Amino acid sequence: MAKLSQVLLAGLAAWAVIVLLLCAAAAPRGADAATACDATQLTPCAGAIIGNSPPTAACCSRLKEQQPCLCTYERDPKLQRYVNSPNGKTAMAACKVPVPSC
Repeated sequence: MAKLSQVLLAGLAAWAVIVLLLCAAAAPRGADAATACDATQLTPCAGAIIGNSPPTAACCSRLKEQQPCLCTYERDPKLQRYVNSPNGKTAMAACKVPVPSC
């Protein structure tokens, strides 16, 4: 069990680093002016998107805040695999955030 926790923690940390490195690519193009597109805001969703954990309340809140940006993320080759992944879609559905059709 400890090994699984360590692997999951390492995976979450790696995902967070990737998102931080890619946040510059998620500039606010086409999103609502009041919403700052920042993929790092979705870090609370790491467990749900790259793992099999259910999304947390913090994840759902951030998904709803970043909803206007999801098409921007979907068009970004470095982020689209997270938005389009089965786990990403499951997290959106669980949070009642519509899967973008861009």
